Amino acid sequence: MTGRLTGTTRFVVALSLLGAISACAPRVRPLSGEQTTSAIPRTGLPSIPQLYRFEWTYEDDTFDVKGEGVVRTGPPDRARLDLFIANGYGNGMAILEGDSLFVPGIDLIRRFLPPPPLLWAALGRVALPAGRDTIVRLDGDTLRADLSGTETDRRTWRVHFVGARLVRIERIEGTRVVEWAERVPLADGTLRLRYVHSGGRRSLALAVSEVLTIEEGFDDAIWRKP
Repeated sequence: MTGRLTGTTRFVVALSLLGAISACAPRVRPLSGEQTTSAIPRTGLPSIPQLYRFEWTYEDDTFDVKGEGVVRTGPPDRARLDLFIANGYGNGMAILEGDSLFVPGIDLIRRFLPPPPLLWAALGRVALPAGRDTIVRLDGDTLRADLSGTETDRRTWRVHFVGARLVRIERIEGTRVVEWAERVPLADGTLRLRYVHSGGRRSLALAVSEVLTIEEGFDDAIWRKP
């Protein structure tokens, strides 16, 4: 016998799903190291435009896909991302400008990408709203800081630096790390970028093979929104 769910039943099911998603997100660990008054390092895009070439993979609970791509940066706060799906199955693009992300065409590409603060973090730039409180701790050459949200944006962020280099950023809800991005330079000169949404159980990994400095810059046409 089948029937419709009552309002109470739907509410209980929703709570169960939220609990399952929350359980997937790791707990926040206390900040390690000594509290310090050191300022968070200033970050930004290089003053000369750059081009990243990479291979990428995306995974979630329903499917996985891979391909190649490029990122072109336009200082101080523009970047264009082009993704090409393997075997000619399609492609898509996104333009990141300030705190806005423009993704035309199919929604699938938007599904792959992190929100602007975490996408900027993958490019080494901290682009977060000024929070109400900041706690900074220094552990050897690693500086970590928790940045509380604002009145209109109550998300909490944790940033990790090694020296002056941003290596990881996390978005925290309550006691859980809901999503994070990291950038790991390797000894051979390549770069690994990774975004994980723990609650949504999806991830995007980029293996950067080449970073070029483009002295002449890019044609303005690449920033036009179709």
